[in-house]
Amino acid sequence: MHYYRYSNAEVSCWYKYLLFSYNIVFWLAGVAFLAAGLWAWSEKGVLSDLTKVTGLHGLDPVVLVLVVGIVMFTLGFAGCVGALRENICLLKFFCGTIVFIFLLELAVAVLAFLFQDWVRDRVKEFFENNIKSYRDDIDLQNLIDSLQKINSCCGAQGPDDWDFNIYFNCSSESKSREKCGVPFSCCITDPAQKVVNTQCGYDVRRKSKSQWHHQIFVRGCIIALEAWLPRNIYIVAGVFIAISLLQIFGIFLARTLISDIEAVKAGNAF
Repeated sequence: MHYYRYSNAEVSCWYKYLLFSYNIVFWLAGVAFLAAGLWAWSEKGVLSDLTKVTGLHGLDPVVLVLVVGIVMFTLGFAGCVGALRENICLLKFFCGTIVFIFLLELAVAVLAFLFQDWVRDRVKEFFENNIKSYRDDIDLQNLIDSLQKINSCCGAQGPDDWDFNIYFNCSSESKSREKCGVPFSCCITDPAQKVVNTQCGYDVRRKSKSQWHHQIFVRGCIIALEAWLPRNIYIVAGVFIAISLLQIFGIFLARTLISDIEAVKAGNAF
């Protein structure tokens, strides 16, 4: 007479397909980011000449888009395949990476709070480097213009920071028509004006500083961001908490599915 032992452990279809659905969103978002980044690079001719990436001294926003796309694509792919194929290695890779990103975000937030002066100096240095490369990359140019218009600011600490850019520098050697001016995004616009005047900042810094506030924003963008943060601290905290909860939820699903798979394998070993 033969006796058969059946294990009650089984992989939960609920957790399995919930984790798959969770990751398919990240995978599709990663594909979208990658497609957008590669399209932007192709429009700028970077794909035909990759040396243009290293030639830019400031930040190329497309690089950031591509990095985010690669991370999301990789994690989404590992999570999807790991869930469907019940592959413990892929699931552990997905879970471990999410844990690492979560701890990294937490560490950055704590260090930024504890070392505010150091962070402020790094932000100032970063902004000044990008001002130098303002005319070198159209995406960087649009990013700085958007930042200045949205926050009603100009430069890192003030309009004089545009001396870091060779086109806006006030030195006598400069032959640029934009010499001693600022970008149009620094200008105080007239609500009734429908057409953007891209020359509104020309020669404005040749005038007395007491006259600047009639024509351009005199507050630096770092000061504007420092003023914006306390007013919107609940929004920032809410976004951080929402992202953290999504990450914790993904970790919980992955760990639960790994435990189910290991339990089934242990049961089948008997």
